[in-house]
Amino acid sequence: MNPQPTKVNLSQTTDYRESYANSVQVRVNLWDFFLMFGTIQQSVPEEVNITNFQGIYLSPQQAKALANLLQQNLQQYEAAFGTIQLEPQKTGAGSPIH
Repeated sequence: MNPQPTKVNLSQTTDYRESYANSVQVRVNLWDFFLMFGTIQQSVPEEVNITNFQGIYLSPQQAKALANLLQQNLQQYEAAFGTIQLEPQKTGAGSPIH
């Protein structure tokens, strides 16, 4: 006997918003992962400005589920559109950041 799949209902709160982020910083402790989303702006090579606009806490289980989901979607994206190249950035000391 196959159990019936759980019905999932999605809704959005009144303060729901969508934003673009090209910066994600991650902090980890024993109990959770903290993802801080922001935007990077660089008008001169010597200076980078990051403006953070949203922080999200995830349980370790949700963080792992998100990592798996992102990996699966990245593989599908690359199969359809080609390999995503990461361009190393240079620090002030000339060391690449990957």
